[in-house]
Amino acid sequence: MIGHWIDGAPRASRSGRTAPVFNPATGAVSAEVALADDAEIAAAIATAQAGFETWSRFSVAKRQAVLFAFRELLNARRGELAAVITAEHGKVLSDAAGEVARGLEVVDLSCGFPALVKGGYTENASTGIDVYTLKQPLGVTAIISPFNFPAMVPLWFFPVAIAAGNSVILKPSEKDPSAALWMAELWKEAGLPDGVFTVLQGDKQAVDGLLESDAVQSVSFVGSTPIAQYIYEQASRTGKRVQALGGAKNHMLVLPDADLDLVADQAVNAGYGAAGERCMAVSVVLAVEPVADELSAKIQERIAKLRIGNGAGGADGAEPDMGPLISGAHRDKVSGYVDIAEADGADIVVDGRGFTVDGHEDGFWFGPTLIDNIPTSSQAYTEEIFGPVLSIVRVKSFDEGVALINSGRFGNGTAIFTNDGGAARRFQSEIQVGMIGINVPIPVPVAYHSFGGWKNSLFGDAKAYGTHGFDFFTREKAVTTRWTDPAGDTTHHRGINLGFPQND
Repeated sequence: MIGHWIDGAPRASRSGRTAPVFNPATGAVSAEVALADDAEIAAAIATAQAGFETWSRFSVAKRQAVLFAFRELLNARRGELAAVITAEHGKVLSDAAGEVARGLEVVDLSCGFPALVKGGYTENASTGIDVYTLKQPLGVTAIISPFNFPAMVPLWFFPVAIAAGNSVILKPSEKDPSAALWMAELWKEAGLPDGVFTVLQGDKQAVDGLLESDAVQSVSFVGSTPIAQYIYEQASRTGKRVQALGGAKNHMLVLPDADLDLVADQAVNAGYGAAGERCMAVSVVLAVEPVADELSAKIQERIAKLRIGNGAGGADGAEPDMGPLISGAHRDKVSGYVDIAEADGADIVVDGRGFTVDGHEDGFWFGPTLIDNIPTSSQAYTEEIFGPVLSIVRVKSFDEGVALINSGRFGNGTAIFTNDGGAARRFQSEIQVGMIGINVPIPVPVAYHSFGGWKNSLFGDAKAYGTHGFDFFTREKAVTTRWTDPAGDTTHHRGINLGFPQND
């Protein structure tokens, strides 16, 4: 039974409600996770409020020492966390290790928080008057994270929030809840006071409890667009700050002058890595003719060499290239989109439906799938599939490709592959997408920039991490002061004047 982490310690649930946690490679239930009731939600919020009252009074130096301690522990034991992720999510160990490494970059950034939360000072802004700004923490902050990155996505938010002086309640996905508890124990070892980092296991009841609480000051979310919009609307209604990152349909525009071997390698990496369960996965290759047939053949050659299996490795110790999907229900949903594409007249060039792995027939498997000539009116084109399905759309020109990308309702990530610098420069200017790669298929920004898309891929006040993150997790005060100089002019600014204050 997987429970909560409340007030600095594991907390067994008394709700009586649970959900199964699977090993996706075998299909077997590995554990049950608690689903919080109202009393447990209230307890988590109350202890987080108490934790904030303690932590926000810590000096910058003491907060920074705890951040550095957490960073060193996470760096030293990152392999343990990767194994926890693989066991519940199913992604291969090297991919899980990469997830932890990218999250660690945000911890590195957060260790330097004193330079990012300091205010400014203007001396003598008006005669005898100084003005300065303070950046102060919000209070209790909530993070609602998805199943596909059980460590990296929380790490996008909570190091920044904690460094800025807030307390955090993390509600992980009930599909892979253990990584959150592992990180909670690490915070305890690093010296974080009790109540500053809380893990609340649960489902929609826990989410709604956090959204409705007056004590919770902000909500950070990553997941599907419908849920991101719901969280944005509900949290905003109660006056909270919101950063809600939604879904995607990411395109790769390939110009005829591109290196097609590079394109094929990167299309396979970006389309099938993590079994396509990434909001930054490439879903559509827009091939500017006449390169589509050659590119399709190159992609097929690479698909044929992919090894699919248990993410933890086989009996021979060899790691596969791709693991299973998160659940049987999600596998069936992905399969349904391929059915739709086929019914709409697309060519299923490589079909991953019905794929199994010997010895693990009950696992949640879906093979790499390549679809060609998919109509842009098909749901399989317009909607996020979130699986190892790559589609090819043939376009006649750069302009047609850009227009097709810009007509979509998502604006998360996109890429162009070309050796023409002028075309790339025009692409980055004209494309209506938040994160752009030039000969880079998955343009996830480094930690000191910020992550987030446009349109239906982002709802709320700020992107994740970087300067956006520190602005999101702090409130600014402007202080205007006057101190009379007993040795100077004591008459200046005296007297009655009911007019609006003027600077002089």
